[in-house]
Amino acid sequence: MPAARNPRLRPITAAAVLAAGSLLLTACGSGGGGSAGGADTSAPLYGKLPAEIQKAGVIKVGSEVAYAPVEYKQGEKTVGIDPDLADALGKQLGVKFQIQDAGFDTLITSLGTKRIDLIMSAMTDNKDRQGKGVEFVDYFRAGTSILTQKGNPKGIHSLDDLCGQTVALQKATVNEEAAKTQSDKCTAAGKGAITIQGYEHDGEALLKLKSGAAVADLNDYPVAAYNAQTSGGGKDFEVVGEQIDPGLYGIGVAKDNTQLRDAVKAGVEALIANGEYAKILDKYNVKLGAVSSVTVNGGS
Repeated sequence: MPAARNPRLRPITAAAVLAAGSLLLTACGSGGGGSAGGADTSAPLYGKLPAEIQKAGVIKVGSEVAYAPVEYKQGEKTVGIDPDLADALGKQLGVKFQIQDAGFDTLITSLGTKRIDLIMSAMTDNKDRQGKGVEFVDYFRAGTSILTQKGNPKGIHSLDDLCGQTVALQKATVNEEAAKTQSDKCTAAGKGAITIQGYEHDGEALLKLKSGAAVADLNDYPVAAYNAQTSGGGKDFEVVGEQIDPGLYGIGVAKDNTQLRDAVKAGVEALIANGEYAKILDKYNVKLGAVSSVTVNGGS
């Protein structure tokens, strides 16, 4: 599990900062039309961009590329939901999106000092971050999910079904907090406490689940969905029930850059309207996280 990104969904403990500054081009403006500084002036939403972005022809995006399937490395290439969205947004806006791989805890500072123009890093929109000078264009909903063995042999559908059972998960995360809270509820209801097996890494928890030593693993929805899709060729696990306590991922924009914020919002709305957004989420098996409308600062 990568560095702590989100007090709701990510590990609480701090993780090592990844090396910053490696640039990867993940989107290109569509061809055919005029150009200005490498931009495609004929792109549908080019005119909505701030003049300095139009002149540069580039939007610099900060991201910690270590959180499959949202953003991760495949060899030397950066792939995932956010890079695919960046590619699609670049075609709408007519400029290149350059992803800068950096430690998650540096991203808001880099946005404030204008080293980057946007944050796209599975960052949850919340009031605390808004108070640090960030506005969010909300594009995805993610909460805690329950992962079981394929076929769900124990019939787990909700947290209530975990009473008296053994659950494996990563330690020092809000998923562990959720399990402890639910265990207290189970005890109060006379249904038996949850036996919680905590591990340093979620991979260890998955091994326990796969072996049958635990009936479930609690994890962030996109990660759970990714594991269900990829582990054992999709034959090891499945996601069951609804997301628990979901929050909104947002594309972060500096509070004083309202024109860029509005351009990005229009871009995401265009991707929802033309079906590209749905295709990207389907590609990574995370369509349950889709939003039907794009909000600004909709997080709590």
